[in-house]
Amino acid sequence: MMIEASAPGKLYIAGEYAVVEPGHPAILVAVDQFITVSLEQTEHVGSLTSFQYGNLPVLWRRHNDLLVLDKRENPFHYILAAINITESYAKEFGKELSFYHLTVDSELDSSKGRKYGLGSSAAVTVATVRALCRYYGLTDTNVAVFKLAALAHLSIKSNGSCGDVAASVYGGWLAYTTFDRAWVLERQGENRSVKEMIQMDWPHLSITPLTPPEDLRLVIGWTGSPASTSDLVDQVTTKRKRDQMAYDIFLEESTVCVNRMINAFYAGDIGTIQNQIRRNRQLLLRMSKDTGVTIETPALTQLCDVAETYHGAAKSSGAGGGDCGIVIMYRKEGLLPLITAWESEGIMNLPLNVYTKI
Repeated sequence: MMIEASAPGKLYIAGEYAVVEPGHPAILVAVDQFITVSLEQTEHVGSLTSFQYGNLPVLWRRHNDLLVLDKRENPFHYILAAINITESYAKEFGKELSFYHLTVDSELDSSKGRKYGLGSSAAVTVATVRALCRYYGLTDTNVAVFKLAALAHLSIKSNGSCGDVAASVYGGWLAYTTFDRAWVLERQGENRSVKEMIQMDWPHLSITPLTPPEDLRLVIGWTGSPASTSDLVDQVTTKRKRDQMAYDIFLEESTVCVNRMINAFYAGDIGTIQNQIRRNRQLLLRMSKDTGVTIETPALTQLCDVAETYHGAAKSSGAGGGDCGIVIMYRKEGLLPLITAWESEGIMNLPLNVYTKI
């Protein structure tokens, strides 16, 4: 019997960097490109296969119920973390662990394997957790899947907010604030079971679906230059200490900006959403200058400036440093002139739609 689970990619709309701190909001959206994880039971030995890593299966066995790869150096850290957390959860429900072939099929990278910046690490974690929950007959509520995937990310020392995990779990447009990481790690240090961790309320965690105004159009441009989110977040974390007061002001102003945008979603006010997109871009540019970390590359600047000439409000998406930029437009505005202008600057339109779970 084959079991499958898919998880969508994501894009940050606003609130980047600030969202890493508990209680500071961001807006994200899930997009209709997916990672699919397939599981098929086997005997005595299992395997992991992913197109991203050459399609060659990596064999694994068990040692004291933990999954152990035959290859010491492996690119499957997020998958392994998701397996270990979810199987610990399954054992707490008395499930007997078994072997299986796990296959990953990703739409979140280009045909040449280049990353678009759509959150493949989060999506593969979420898809793996959900597939294993189904495989072992566990309830895969959104809350449980989010917390299992978040614990998997924490176990490999991820420095992100897990907003991308939330988008992959819930789909659609989301307002998100991250949990108190220190609190969660402290509870884990008390040897709490995974089941207990899932059942607890995590301080500051908030995941709220948003309904976009009917006439709002989201346009996505890709600069062709991949970026490392974890590296950029590390750089900002290190360099913000040079001027903690400036960073605290950034956090405060980002929170005001994103909350105004959230209220504009409730009011169906596209104009205010656009204004706050532009405001958030300026806040990120100032924070970039304060820390000396390049967030808006020349290609992203070009992407945004071109979009502004076609009545769109634009900014970098996520950690910046390359990858994608997003544009918020009225649906009545022509899209083709913008795409054509982007192409002349070497910027590719990613024809993605918002993915909303049915």
